[in-house]
Amino acid sequence: MTTKTLSRRSLLRGGAAFAGSLAAQTALPAWMPRFAFAPYQQGARGDVLVSIFLRGGADTLNMIVPHGEDSYYAARPQIAIPRPDDTAAPAKTVDIDGFFGLHPALASLLPIMQGGQMLAVHAAGSPHETRSHFEAMDFMERGTPGDYDVTTGWIGRHLQTLANGNLSPVRAIGFGTVTQSALRGPVSPVALKSIVDYHLAGDATVASRMSEALNRLYALDTGALVQSAQATMSAIDVLASVSYQQYAPQHNAAYGGDDFALALRQTAALVRADVGLEAACIDLGGWDTHVNQGGVEGAQARLMTELAEGLAAFHADMGDEMRRISVVVMSEFGRRLQENAGGGTDHGHGGAMLVMSGGLARGGVLADWRGLEPAALDQREDLAVTTDYRDVLSELITMRLGNPRTADIFPNHTPRPLGVFG
Repeated sequence: MTTKTLSRRSLLRGGAAFAGSLAAQTALPAWMPRFAFAPYQQGARGDVLVSIFLRGGADTLNMIVPHGEDSYYAARPQIAIPRPDDTAAPAKTVDIDGFFGLHPALASLLPIMQGGQMLAVHAAGSPHETRSHFEAMDFMERGTPGDYDVTTGWIGRHLQTLANGNLSPVRAIGFGTVTQSALRGPVSPVALKSIVDYHLAGDATVASRMSEALNRLYALDTGALVQSAQATMSAIDVLASVSYQQYAPQHNAAYGGDDFALALRQTAALVRADVGLEAACIDLGGWDTHVNQGGVEGAQARLMTELAEGLAAFHADMGDEMRRISVVVMSEFGRRLQENAGGGTDHGHGGAMLVMSGGLARGGVLADWRGLEPAALDQREDLAVTTDYRDVLSELITMRLGNPRTADIFPNHTPRPLGVFG
């Protein structure tokens, strides 16, 4: 595939110009444009939100390991991660605080935790009881567990209610050919993969088909469709100004070649280009480990390596810029405490979230931990949810994203303060 950059102007036959968007150029690297999207009198925007979804129901008990809990080892004779003091184990849990530890595949995240910029929130999740992937993901991304009436996503409502004057066509991006449900709302998100892969990477055939589709929308001359076409073309203009091939990660950060790492690298480029990005959604799938999950090695360990290496590279690349970035990692539910006969784990309930930011109150693990004895488990099978995921997100939204309207973002929910952010 050629690497020639294809701009919207060379692809589309019509459309209004992206008037007034290009600000005066300064002495910056060639890949870094500068745009003026917000009125001067507007206050500074909050953090850039990077929302990472581990799709499939991640077994967070083997990620943030309760190595101080005997019941964990009794329930998982084959796949439990050995204790940090297990001298017979070639690979073992990396201790965090004497009770919780990291899977060895996540060891590169320990320095970030120790530096106070990463926190694991354990026994967290949605209060809804569903074990259906589709239903659990849908509820979680809407931010309305059990409520089908609200059709927008929690990030979409956040952007809608945040009156910061940002007029950028790339306020919100989703890495994928379609945008994530969390981004649904009046602020048009951009499916970045389709634009970067088909337009900016130079696939002229696919780009031509997209341009024809956009022109057909213009020809229909109906308000909503024209606005959608205009938003897409404006986004192409902005994204075409950021040369991803020339972006050089800083602080010796080394991204891998997988899609997850590429999405984080592109997010870093957009943050540094200062094009008005406020929210990015990235998916990492494959966590439905019913069989052959593995312990210190295996299918889940490979996914954890991909996750940890991507997050560590992004953190290193951003450096001091982490003061204006908040990353949250979540999954639709956790897995059963008891391993199954297939060497895996079945759908459970409580899990864990990761938060990475320069604005945390502390690093390490935060947990209202009730234990793993049968009486403490949800339905005597699963880790109980003692922290509603919306409490974590509400604190992030108010304290880091600068939006006090959590009642609109998470209707019918009263957030409980957690002290995640300083």
